[in-house]
Amino acid sequence: MDRPDQTTHFGFRDVPLGEKQTLVNDVFHSVASRYDLMNDLMSAGLHRAWKDVMITMLDPPKGDRPFALLDVAGGTGDIAFRATKTAGAGFHATVCDINADMLAVGRERAAKQHLDDRVSFVEGNAETLGFADRAFDAYTIAFGIRNVPQIDLALREAYRVLKPGSRFLCLEFSTVDVPGLDKIYDLFSFKVIPPLGRAVTGDAESYQYLVESIRKFPRPNAFAEMIGAAGFARVKWQSLSGGIVALHSGWRL
Repeated sequence: MDRPDQTTHFGFRDVPLGEKQTLVNDVFHSVASRYDLMNDLMSAGLHRAWKDVMITMLDPPKGDRPFALLDVAGGTGDIAFRATKTAGAGFHATVCDINADMLAVGRERAAKQHLDDRVSFVEGNAETLGFADRAFDAYTIAFGIRNVPQIDLALREAYRVLKPGSRFLCLEFSTVDVPGLDKIYDLFSFKVIPPLGRAVTGDAESYQYLVESIRKFPRPNAFAEMIGAAGFARVKWQSLSGGIVALHSGWRL
């Protein structure tokens, strides 16, 4: 159980550990209906290329062999849909998200794309997944793990639900490592994204939190160490777009 004196960060604020999940939920309740549009606007469409890199690394099987993907914090279904469209008939994706509004958007998108028979949506918490041990062939999480209050618990749960020989992939905003680009990126993040969020969704505060949360997330090498501490082997990572995002990989052996 959480101790009353335990705290964590919510953007640049320190909050009681037990309150962060509620605060994060409020953010995504607010932005769910325009979440995918804002991703396009905030990244100038680059999030699509980053996700394509992730799916290429996942390399879902093309044949009839059964393959079960768990995509966590993927409520609107973007990663699951991309993987399903490149995979064979034996592939099935389960999207797990703690936010019911995000899942509702995902289910609507799945029906429109005629993928609702190959993609399932389940409400659940990354820290306490309601799935059996060794149930999945791959685990993905894109732009979601920094919103988890206790990242170490989520990583241990990812390890638990994966079969031996299965892969963990995490795509997340990271630390810009190109001189000059870092200043431009900070200016865009703090001066453009919150007002853009207000104009598109009517909510600037949620996007202020999202840009702050990126700065609080561990650097790539530190996050790689956390993945290894959860039990994963052959952990590696690569920076994309000058370090704006990083793609981490690990294996349950």
